Amino acid sequence: MTKMTLQLLTVAALAVWSLPAQAQKYSTKLLEHEVTIDHIIEGMTLEEKIDMLHGKNMFSSAGIPRLNIADMEYADGPFGIREEMEPHSWNSLHLTTDSATFFPTGSALAATWSTEWAYAYGRGMSHEARLRGKDMILGPAINIQRIPTGGRTYEYLSEDPILSGLLAVAYTKGAQDDGTAVCLKHYALNNQEDYRGFVDVRISDRAMHEIYLRPFEMAVREGDAWGVMAAYNKVNGRWCSENEHLQTTVLRKQWGFPGMVISDWGGVHSTVDAVTSGMNVEMPGSRFMGQALLDSVKAGKVSEAVINQRVREILRVRLTVKPIAKEVANSKPVGNDEEMATALEVARRSIVLMKNEKIKKSKSALLPIDTRRVRTIAVIGENAVTKMALGGVGAGVKTRREITPLEGLQKMLGNSVKLTYAKGYKSFDSGSRNRRQDPIQPADPQLVEEAVKVAQGADLVLFFAGDNREVETEGSDRKTITLPSGQDELAAALAKANPRLVTVIVAGGPVDISTVDAVSGALLVSWFNGSMGGQALAEVLTGKIAPSGKLPMTWPKKLEDVPAYTTGTYPQNMQQNNQQGDIFVDLTRNRSNDRRQQLIANYAEEDLVGYRWYDAKKVKVAYPFGHGLSYATFQYSDLQVKPVGEGFEVSFMLTNRSAIDAEEVVQVYVSRQKSAISRPVKELKGFHRVALKGGERQRIIIPLRRADLCHWDEASQTWQLEKGKMTVLVGGSSDKLVLKKETKF
Repeated sequence: MTKMTLQLLTVAALAVWSLPAQAQKYSTKLLEHEVTIDHIIEGMTLEEKIDMLHGKNMFSSAGIPRLNIADMEYADGPFGIREEMEPHSWNSLHLTTDSATFFPTGSALAATWSTEWAYAYGRGMSHEARLRGKDMILGPAINIQRIPTGGRTYEYLSEDPILSGLLAVAYTKGAQDDGTAVCLKHYALNNQEDYRGFVDVRISDRAMHEIYLRPFEMAVREGDAWGVMAAYNKVNGRWCSENEHLQTTVLRKQWGFPGMVISDWGGVHSTVDAVTSGMNVEMPGSRFMGQALLDSVKAGKVSEAVINQRVREILRVRLTVKPIAKEVANSKPVGNDEEMATALEVARRSIVLMKNEKIKKSKSALLPIDTRRVRTIAVIGENAVTKMALGGVGAGVKTRREITPLEGLQKMLGNSVKLTYAKGYKSFDSGSRNRRQDPIQPADPQLVEEAVKVAQGADLVLFFAGDNREVETEGSDRKTITLPSGQDELAAALAKANPRLVTVIVAGGPVDISTVDAVSGALLVSWFNGSMGGQALAEVLTGKIAPSGKLPMTWPKKLEDVPAYTTGTYPQNMQQNNQQGDIFVDLTRNRSNDRRQQLIANYAEEDLVGYRWYDAKKVKVAYPFGHGLSYATFQYSDLQVKPVGEGFEVSFMLTNRSAIDAEEVVQVYVSRQKSAISRPVKELKGFHRVALKGGERQRIIIPLRRADLCHWDEASQTWQLEKGKMTVLVGGSSDKLVLKKETKF
């Protein structure tokens, strides 16, 4: 269907409800200081205004000392407050008071499917940011997980815009209710790390709004986010840092965003275009928005009215966020009991039980561990003892505490079970960052032999496989999802030695589990799960709590099934696209030394990202979006759908048919099979985490909001709601939607 045909259908054949072209007003604290800001700007010199529009130090931008306007202090890292850096380098200051809680990373938070705990997460981040003297958290990171190999997949939330958006709204409210501004990143379409510094994303307007911009729009309009970070890449031919369509037309006009936009570090490429398109602060230096901007104003290339507006947007945030006195910031160690408790609760709910088979000649499953029968456990794999707060390129957390899986098991089981550890493989270390080694290496025969000997005499084998922070890292994408360090070979050897094998995948995103899945009786994903991750995992393995995490992304059978790979649009071939000769790429910042370079990322799959693609193309996957088992059994019944206001109310009965207390994530999808426009087979439109005691029965009510049922109409540049029939589907996973009911608008 051509774009013109689609537009004609939309205008002529569809009965629609539409939003106005300009954004509806939403409640924001940022507009409470306009009169004060008028007086401040009137009293500023041009030089003082320009000083506010670029970095002062590595993680701060200037205030106005003469007027007692404090500097803006930025906190790097969306899953923990980064240690203090030297003013003008990436080197640590080596303080003893700049520690922080290591919160579970983005994909782990998303696996909770909990807006309640996303709010607590944001609040905890803010609390520690305030203790460290920070005004703005550089997070949450909410780009859509287009490819499982993405170097920052572990930082991002999900392949689905509604799941990402609702969690981003909750995180944003939690942080800002506590007093710290968020900075949504990376705006927009920064969905790969390879060549991120100059890749040009080409995408239709509809797919961009419905999939990739939707989480940002929700966090701005529903969460009142006060900051946004412009991404490194281009979108439809223009750098994000000077993309007028993204920064002005969409962000400020359509969404009504009144806050400040900062660049990703080193992501500004111009002076006039950047400031006039909507950029407020160039970070971390002043190459384009320092003296060059001052000269441009004096030469008449940029009006002082534009400068005043950029300063106003910064001051809105500065006057809303209370500054922390320099002598108070970092005055005591951070990593508090309250935040550690939040990290633990998030970790508990993030762990996904992928499979749990019954033991042969027994009615019970491998998990939870029955200490009446299991007296010896072989713990195999270096990921059982590897800490994940640091590693690779990019932000990490200098945490005061990180409980590894082995430590968690030792504390939980005490002397009741004998634990024997064997390394099994050597974790990948990237080596030189200028020449990264390949993590896909053969198994070490000696380490395999040692692990097999330990496994042979055990009642149960716990194999800790997966990646680490060197394998999944900012600045570069994985070339494959194959398990590193010969782990498949090791898993096969362990299963041959002892069939009672439980595999725990420690990773931030999908890996190829075809081998370990086939040889393991039980399989879990525990993510990069923060300071308390080892304790949470031990609690799940031993049955103290029932697993309740759900996959926030599809796990494909093989990388070639992923839409970006199937369509041949990723990875891009540098040699085919490079007509200007060789290019030097700095993996730390991914900046190109040849701005004429054109490397295209054509999002040919359009809106068919993740499960949408696998549904439409009928491609079998390893484990579907939303999948996650429990030790409990839940029954869904009595689905009702009724119009309420401009949306719908979905209600149904949920029964815990087990004797144990447990939590279930209920999911609501919508199918529009008879739509006049192209649509996915089904789309997530609502979810809710429910805690039920053993035997408890409860009616669950989930709203279907009008805004989430709309599609983006390119002709009118608005969200529109197509009248007609839709099928509501409810269940505990995208492939197990046991209830359905048809209704109409």
